[in-house]
Amino acid sequence: MYLYHFGIKNLPFTLTPNTQFFFGLPSHNEALSVLKTALRSGEGFIKVTGEVGTGKTLICRKLLNEMTKGFVAAYIPNPYLSPSELRHAVASELQVHLPSNSDQQEFTQAIQQKLVEIRKQGQSVVLIIDEAQALPDESIEALRLMTNLETESAKLMQVVLFGQPELNQKIARPELRQLRQRITFSYELSQMNADQIFQYVNHRMQVAGYNKEETLFSKSVCKQLLKASKGTPRIVNTICHKALMLAYGEGKFVISSKHIKLAAFDTEAAEPARSIPWLAWALPAIACAIVTTSLVVHGNVGAEYQDLVSLIIAWQK
Repeated sequence: MYLYHFGIKNLPFTLTPNTQFFFGLPSHNEALSVLKTALRSGEGFIKVTGEVGTGKTLICRKLLNEMTKGFVAAYIPNPYLSPSELRHAVASELQVHLPSNSDQQEFTQAIQQKLVEIRKQGQSVVLIIDEAQALPDESIEALRLMTNLETESAKLMQVVLFGQPELNQKIARPELRQLRQRITFSYELSQMNADQIFQYVNHRMQVAGYNKEETLFSKSVCKQLLKASKGTPRIVNTICHKALMLAYGEGKFVISSKHIKLAAFDTEAAEPARSIPWLAWALPAIACAIVTTSLVVHGNVGAEYQDLVSLIIAWQK
């Protein structure tokens, strides 16, 4: 693709959360700080929310990688599970064998025994659930009941919930007020500003192997990235990847304003560049006018117009 062209070893803007590219945005660092402080407290639920694409899964993986020796982590990435499925998923993560037809009482006894064993070893269990907004209500209640397991001095299991803003709406409902009261720490991720985008994209390029003196993404280009992405890291990644492809196709070694505009216009989740969208309806109208005029005057589309019409049609595609 464009790796050799820009002198890099890896694709810098893939959408897969990769902790090697972790930059440490202020919002991400604050979230990690809150999480570590909350885990040291040893009680309650911890909640981290953020819009789609703001880096929740990346922070989740970063937290898992940085867990100290005093913690045993159980990770559930896809929580759209029934209460029974959730219990078995937790048991599997903690290496507890449960019969397929085990009921809640059998689960509670087996899990409590395992948690007590872990606590005697001087460790604490942390259950981390990604995409927690997908948890069914019945499973949320089952999750709450799991956290009732405790000694005289501390809970035997903490729960960290990562979710989209819909998670806040869900637990705000009266029927889930018991869970809401148990959330002792929470944090909401924010989008990047233009300066953070500038540091973010160039950091990812450096991690990918870019070592030239010339800055690939200028500050003015990053201001356009902010408008197009609203500061959402995932959208920034998508636009930057397409912009690199465009620059490579033109043989350019610096990303220009034009590359960002075209990449944003081709990205469904982005805010289209304002100088281009009118072409989306204007060009078909122009093509139609050319064809109509040529037919009226000449009875066919003249050769002098065919290339122009073809170009307009190709641009639309």
